[in-house]
Amino acid sequence: MRFDTLNTPAALIDLDRMQRNIARMQSRMDALGVGFRPHVKTTKCREVAEAQIAAGARGITVSTLKEAEQFFDAGVRDIVYAVGMAPTKLAQALALRRKGCDLKIVADSVQTAEAIAAFGNAHGEVFDVWIEVDVDGHRSGIPPESGTLLDVGRALVSGGMRLGGVMAHAGSSYDYDTHDALVRIAEQERAGTVLAAERLRAAGLPCDVVSIGSTPTALTAEQLAGVTEVRAGVYVFFDLVMHNVGVCETSDIALSVLTTVIGHQTDKGWAIVDAGWMAMSRDRGTQRQKHDFGYGQVCTEQGEVIDGYVISGANQEHGIVSRNGEPDLAIAETFPIGTKLRILPNHACATGAQHPEYQAVSADGSVRTWPRFYGW
Repeated sequence: MRFDTLNTPAALIDLDRMQRNIARMQSRMDALGVGFRPHVKTTKCREVAEAQIAAGARGITVSTLKEAEQFFDAGVRDIVYAVGMAPTKLAQALALRRKGCDLKIVADSVQTAEAIAAFGNAHGEVFDVWIEVDVDGHRSGIPPESGTLLDVGRALVSGGMRLGGVMAHAGSSYDYDTHDALVRIAEQERAGTVLAAERLRAAGLPCDVVSIGSTPTALTAEQLAGVTEVRAGVYVFFDLVMHNVGVCETSDIALSVLTTVIGHQTDKGWAIVDAGWMAMSRDRGTQRQKHDFGYGQVCTEQGEVIDGYVISGANQEHGIVSRNGEPDLAIAETFPIGTKLRILPNHACATGAQHPEYQAVSADGSVRTWPRFYGW
């Protein structure tokens, strides 16, 4: 397929940028002496995961069991389902393991641990379970110093399950935007997770894996003593939120949405494009950051940033392109009808989820269509 034949809106992957991002992260993990297990929820795409594994990744992280099924069918065996295990989904996890998938699941409560053990014993299965640790109050997990950590570990081991390790995600790293602050939260993530592992071992419980990760902390951690692997996902594409956090430039963002100018409201300084929130998503993650990009940063068809222009508003299938500050009353001349633009997304995971497939664009302009996985 040729680039100039693409319909709009379309989700584009700049392959050169993507490969640079993959190489950057893998090189850093190698230098820090840890394994790398990318979180494929960002892309949900076999071809992207294959590029990450080819660069040196060891296994993958998923956010749904449907992803696990699809990636296993595509040939990936080593998978962590990094969401707290709902007891009603244990049959789905069991089916995957019975097929030969080396699936690891997660618990952060005694109740969940006991449910996993009861189900495993009833079906003759020894589940590999990791305990989620809360290192920053961001979301799920058990504080590393909590007595509940040991209670969960004991419930799994006494119940005949395999306690594989601990894992954490410093999601609050997205709230920072200076290098020093990111270094601090990266060390907090490392130290808290290692502490949890040490407490389990001191109590006579096994803890082989110490798994941490977010894109900001992975790219700023100064040392990872005691950590065995890192998980990160959005780095492969990056996005405007990561740009505002300070871990990438706009020239690193590998995902964009190709759109066409379809009309104007010249008295308002608006150009109307065919990429609304159905193409960009409703994610306004940059709204609370130091630079609000609306629904996305406007670029030329070739991907060069057009300073000052963003998608400032969005309906289902209509996006509004406007200039920050003084309205562009010559907007119709700036962006004539039929003009193709690329829009950089606020949140690559959310924008990718709006599209059934990616158009992977090579430097020579050739295009390959890569399907995207869906479902739970």
